[in-house]
This record gives sequence, structure tokens and C-alpha cells, in this order.
Amino acid sequence: MNYDLLIIFFSYLCGSIPFGLVISYIFKKDDPRSIGSKNIGATNVLRTAGVMLGLITLILDILKGFIAIKITLMLNSDVIGLSMTFVIIGHIFPIWLKFKGGKGVATFIGVLLAYNFQLFLLFTFTWLLCALLFKYSSLSAIIALITNLISTIAFDLNYIYFIIVSFLILIKHFSNIQRLLTGNETKIVLKKKIKF
Repeated sequence: MNYDLLIIFFSYLCGSIPFGLVISYIFKKDDPRSIGSKNIGATNVLRTAGVMLGLITLILDILKGFIAIKITLMLNSDVIGLSMTFVIIGHIFPIWLKFKGGKGVATFIGVLLAYNFQLFLLFTFTWLLCALLFKYSSLSAIIALITNLISTIAFDLNYIYFIIVSFLILIKHFSNIQRLLTGNETKIVLKKKIKF
């Protein structure tokens, strides 16, 4: 049986689950699309609903990327590049939210964790280091993404898919890049109180 189309479809659906919105709704928080950066991703949920809900969103967004890639590796590793591309497309352009989703970083981390642990460590370490140094989540993600991309172009046979995915994520960060250049980007600030 040819699983290719099924894998692509599943990867997109898996990526399209808007966990940030679902978590905010379950815990009766404001719709993340209406406040902060108006994004359903973990960073905006963290800013608008607190550390705990931001962390839960982060874990779930990572998990959907991880699950999609792990299942692809079990069924047909030949389409791993398409799987990673469509799980990210699903997160960024979810059909349920009129194709207005997150920026793809957390789901990309999940992809890396399932695909190549060394790439996962490289991305995570770079992000954490930049976050500690600069206090900007977006800048940390951009630097980590570019560092990871250079590594995959040099050493990974599926580098073309990493180029596509990286381009999509960078495009979603265009407004962040503009705010970084003008000095108006929001820094990482953890809320002291964790409330449900």
C-alpha cells in the first residue's frame, strides 16, 4: 500500500491543530489571536496567559511535529521531507483558522527531535543562548533557524526541504524582523503568577 498521500495529509492535519487556541479556550483565557502579537503560538500564549499555559502550548506544538515525523519514519522514510514540510505548513496555515496559524518554530523543534537529535540540540542550544543574551524570542528563533539551515545544507541530504521550511518560518517572522530593526519588538518577560 502506498502511504505517501496519507502521510502528507496526516502531517498537515497534525500540524494544523491549534493548541494555543484550544488551551486558552479550555482554561478560559483570552483568545490569543486578539491580544499580544495576535498569534496562537506558545510565545504569545506565555505572554498573555502565563508561564504554565505557554509551556503546555509549547510542549503540544512540539509533540505534533514529533509525532508526524515519527509515524512517517515508520511508514515510509522516503517522504520524510514532504512530511516535515506539510506539518509545518499545517501549523502556519491551518484550515480551521482560515489559514492563519502560528509561526512554526515549536513544531519545527518537534520535527528536529524526531528527525535528527543532533540538529535538535543545535537548534535548542542556539535558541536558549540567544534568548539569554538578547531576551528576544523571535531573534533567537531566527538565529537558531539560520544556524540549523547552514548545518543541514552542509550535511543533510534532505536540505532542500529544510530550505523550504526555513523560508516559510522566516516569512512568518517578517513583522518581528521589522520590529527588531525599529527597536519595538517585545522582549521575553515571564509572568510571576501562574494562574489557571
